[in-house]
Amino acid sequence: MNTIVNEAGAELELGQIKSEILRVFERQRATALRLRQSGKAERIAKIRKLKAAVLANREAIIAAGFADFGKPAAEVELTEILPVIAEANDAIRKLGSWMKPKKVWPSRLSVGTQGYMQYEPKGRVLIVAPWNYPVNLSLGPLVSALAAGNTAIVKPSEMTPHASAVIGKILREVFVEDEVALFEGPAPVAQALLELPFDHIFFTGSPAVGKIVMAAAAKHLTSVTLELGGKSPTIVDESADLAMAAQNILWAKFTNNGQTCIAPDHVYVHASVKDAFLQHCIAALEQAYGKDVQQAESPFLARIVNERHAERVKALLDDAKARGARVVTGGQADAGQRYIAPTLIDGIPDDAKIMSEEIFGPLLPIISFTELSAVIARINADPKPLALYVWSRKQANIDKVMQQTTSGGACINHCVVQFLHGNLPFGGVNNSGIGSGHGHHGFLAFSHERAVVRGRIMLAKMFYPPYTATTRKLISLFIKTV
Repeated sequence: MNTIVNEAGAELELGQIKSEILRVFERQRATALRLRQSGKAERIAKIRKLKAAVLANREAIIAAGFADFGKPAAEVELTEILPVIAEANDAIRKLGSWMKPKKVWPSRLSVGTQGYMQYEPKGRVLIVAPWNYPVNLSLGPLVSALAAGNTAIVKPSEMTPHASAVIGKILREVFVEDEVALFEGPAPVAQALLELPFDHIFFTGSPAVGKIVMAAAAKHLTSVTLELGGKSPTIVDESADLAMAAQNILWAKFTNNGQTCIAPDHVYVHASVKDAFLQHCIAALEQAYGKDVQQAESPFLARIVNERHAERVKALLDDAKARGARVVTGGQADAGQRYIAPTLIDGIPDDAKIMSEEIFGPLLPIISFTELSAVIARINADPKPLALYVWSRKQANIDKVMQQTTSGGACINHCVVQFLHGNLPFGGVNNSGIGSGHGHHGFLAFSHERAVVRGRIMLAKMFYPPYTATTRKLISLFIKTV
């Protein structure tokens, strides 16, 4: 195939795109070498310019969010603009301390030397961003890449063309292409980028595509950060503040119409409080979006990104109902309008597709439990999730969940705010991701920690050949004392 078709239906010459990608990639080589010597002032200046451009294009970003998702302005500001500004400000304030070489104490085998870690740019990096939060997940990692002193090529998703256009406008305003460049287009464009020997790839998306990225990176031994997804479980035990839990869980779930990698995927609720919890959920939904048919007209509810994904979410709902699941509230669906109502589902059998596939939409399974150990066993039987949420006022229950499960991140009596905590690493584990980002952890993701040892007292000469009985005695002594 010599041509590809973009989201707008335009034909693009794949060969020309590949040539252009290679041209820019080669141009960034010299810049990447120069940036090895870049200082704090140069890097901060770039981040300040990027931040200013984001703020100057604030209304355009809001308009793009509405055009691509029907997303309300407040939601765009909260989930797309605010995290990027926070990331930029954090880097501006702290970059000097991040860049400073870190001294380490000598170990017993390195007495007489001085050791430190020197933070170096990895070089030319690729940032592949998803469609669900296109501005946030393109420019947030870019801040980290700039802080670490790299060049970057950014590949946003073709499924959000309005956001991609604004991202491109911002990057062209701020950078020349040998510093930061952007390439748009469908899968063949991403594939062409992945063929190149980047020094690091930062990918956000699904586990299935993450495996493709990792396989491509392996051909060049390129390091990767993979921010993936999965089915993030939520536990509400019998001691939880049900009203608070319901309101917070539903906010976390239905923001961006459920198209959030760390959204609660399903909720385990203790049987003794399930009915009360469901009533609190219904009340919270009505307060946020109106009753029943009013929700379809709510200005506060985003839409599914496209008709194909709406059909996929609807199919999960239809399959669950066909297998005997009960819709507690919601259930209305119009794939042509990219609308799926906020839906709570009860009584879902284990063999329903919704129990094994990542939902990534406004469907929330409610699962009753009586023994916390059984819930933990179910969580541990599934791939490790990106997030886990537990609602409880019993410290023993909280400790049990936190000690006997694993996840990329977790919240206790809260949901999704781990993404906004700039001093914590954000990332997954195994199926839900490799590596982490945000703040200092993002700087480290795009940096090489170079180990440097400087000789002071040459004790190693005790071990130079020719080896003697004394040499062997010294070695034996070290074996016993190190």
